[in-house]
Amino acid sequence: MTLKTEAVVLGSGPGGYVAAIRLGQLRKETVLIEKDNLGGVCLNIGCIPSKALIRVAKLKKKLEAAKQIGVDVSGVRIDLPKVQAWKQGVVDKLTSGVEYLCKGNNVKIIKGQGAFKSSHELEVQTAAGTETVEAKDTIIATGSRPFELPSFKFDATHIISSTEALALQEVPKNLVVIGGGVTGLEIGTMYAQLGSKVTVIEMLDQLLPGTDLDLVRVVERGLRRLSVDYHVKSKANEYRNGEVYATLEDGKEGLFDADKVLVTVGRRPNSDLIGLGKTGVGLDPHGFIQVDKKMRTNVPGIYAIGDVVGPPMLAHKASKEGIVAAEVVAGMNSEADFRAIAGVIFTDPEIATVGLTEAQAKEQGFEPVVGKFPFTALGRALLAGETEGFAKIVADKSSDLVLGVHIVGADASDMISEAALAIEMGATLEDIGFTIHPHPTLPESIMEAAEAAKGKAIHILQK
Repeated sequence: MTLKTEAVVLGSGPGGYVAAIRLGQLRKETVLIEKDNLGGVCLNIGCIPSKALIRVAKLKKKLEAAKQIGVDVSGVRIDLPKVQAWKQGVVDKLTSGVEYLCKGNNVKIIKGQGAFKSSHELEVQTAAGTETVEAKDTIIATGSRPFELPSFKFDATHIISSTEALALQEVPKNLVVIGGGVTGLEIGTMYAQLGSKVTVIEMLDQLLPGTDLDLVRVVERGLRRLSVDYHVKSKANEYRNGEVYATLEDGKEGLFDADKVLVTVGRRPNSDLIGLGKTGVGLDPHGFIQVDKKMRTNVPGIYAIGDVVGPPMLAHKASKEGIVAAEVVAGMNSEADFRAIAGVIFTDPEIATVGLTEAQAKEQGFEPVVGKFPFTALGRALLAGETEGFAKIVADKSSDLVLGVHIVGADASDMISEAALAIEMGATLEDIGFTIHPHPTLPESIMEAAEAAKGKAIHILQK
């Protein structure tokens, strides 16, 4: 049986389901193919579950710290199975919302594993059998999956990926995290706050590789307060009899107890699972699908979005690309022409960045000026007991144009959107400094950092 439609979307993550809904809004007859649950990795086993558990860990921390301000809450205990049930309830509510929106926009959903038969045909293995879907236009949104290390093959029991780490029914006594990037530190910090003894092993010369070291150092202080043992320039070699053997920076062997070993060393695109060889779609050497600013591949009628087209692997990037692809399919002149995409790391404290660092600005020929404002001088941060961190702005000296904003501290994730908007709109330091920010709030630090870059900050001494 062959189902003919105008457009098909393969994969229903934050890129795929958004593309399908936008196609529906544009009156395109659309089929959405998904092999698992609607919402993809992010909603089901990634962004949403991890942030739900991180919220619980941070709440525990706040309750334990409340005694310092006269609120004595004793005997805080985490019922992890109950927490997991609550988390799943949040996920279920969101996935049902995605289904409701898809159906409300006349998107037909097919549950099954899809793969190309030709550039305009997809074969879908469903519970009821095989179905062929034929479409003029196809948007590939198949995402990515964790890299597996040869010496640490996933067994879902002792050696786990983030998927299993976010579904544990008890807090591990000893957790070794291989990979000190975003996922490893987010989950590692969360379990350290819940009571695990956490060890992080990172091959490169810093935690959170690629992140401004000024920001990383603040996070490192937080890890030390949690008694997290972390090692850079180190390599995990093998797991044997409940222990991880590693070669440390000094060349000595490290031996670490591990009830669970979480491997988070990156992700690979799911471009090898969908029969692309039958289409002629071009890939780069890493397996990412090559696209232009309209999300078009080299094959007419085939588009690709999200993780499968390459980094940054961010849900919000995938969603915007999904809208662009859908609008191009519908004949609109849309492009993925973003000045900057914000990134957030949900460690404790959080990191949020958008735009260029000072070093990147120099590399691109700018003469950068930098303004920095510490949370220790911020009334709201003092009230919250969250004084670790700062906001930093990078701007071009000659034009006053804001090039980048980098925040480490409490609720950095909720503050960065103002900065992203400023960069997209071509705002200057004067624009941000002139904007009256309400008091007492954390975003005042962005205004103060802008003023600091011009030597005009009021609430810190500048010499």
